[in-house]
Amino acid sequence: MSAQSFPVSYIEPVFRPPSEAHSLILPVTNGCSWNQCTFCEMYTDEQKKFRARDEKQVLEEIRRSGEQLIVQRVFLADGDAMVLPTRRLLTILEAIREHMPTVERVTSYCLPRNLKRKSVEELRELREAGLAMLYVGAESGDDQVLERVNKGETYESTEQALTKAGEAGILRSVMILNGLGGKSLSEQHARNSARLMNATQPEFVSTLVVSFPQGMERYRDRFPDFEPLDQQSLFLELQQFIQELDLRDSVFRSDHASNALVLKGTLGADKERILEQVKNAIERPERARLRPEWMRGL
Repeated sequence: MSAQSFPVSYIEPVFRPPSEAHSLILPVTNGCSWNQCTFCEMYTDEQKKFRARDEKQVLEEIRRSGEQLIVQRVFLADGDAMVLPTRRLLTILEAIREHMPTVERVTSYCLPRNLKRKSVEELRELREAGLAMLYVGAESGDDQVLERVNKGETYESTEQALTKAGEAGILRSVMILNGLGGKSLSEQHARNSARLMNATQPEFVSTLVVSFPQGMERYRDRFPDFEPLDQQSLFLELQQFIQELDLRDSVFRSDHASNALVLKGTLGADKERILEQVKNAIERPERARLRPEWMRGL
């Protein structure tokens, strides 16, 4: 199928979680409604300025996708589809169910603030209409780190959002950014991020490594004393984070391209094995099968 005849139109660049590699990416918004995090460069291009996409166009693309494609998974893009009103989201989910009956799962990125205006009952409606999982970029559970990076969230706002989604039966995949607090805030970043995970018990937890492909100027505007962690310090912070996790049955992944050390398992069953892998990377990095630096990035 040629790019011109593909049933969905995109404004580049388009981002999605690694686990959505085989999903149909369906933009229902363009860009990110917050777009002020100093570490994030995903939606800074002019063409990615936030707007909700025309509802009729989205519904038409769903109809055409159902005619032309066999789809099992749909990812609602861009940065935070959950900013849309519940009514509009329900209309989109119902159209997916009508025109793409083979779809088994619908997912989306989600900013914690976007759930503040949605009740548990509304979220339950969305789950029953097909919304299976939300990817939440918590980044940190430490209020000082969150303020320094202009996240626009707090420990409390993120905890409330994750708890609300869990009560509605929506799966939660939470991302923590290794190295986000630099040298000065590393310990409290790890400790309070683990505290957030322990309080909310998300079904999926992943760690990525903060990086600055376009430089650190924006970051240092609000965090002037930021000193990035070297690889050894990143491992030590990761070790502290995992040590302090008290999760009952969460799938843990540290396999994003930004990570030097690939880790996979279930916490708590695999906690000791994962900690042993991190310890080996700290003590014997030459034997740890680290991802080459040229292969790391976003």
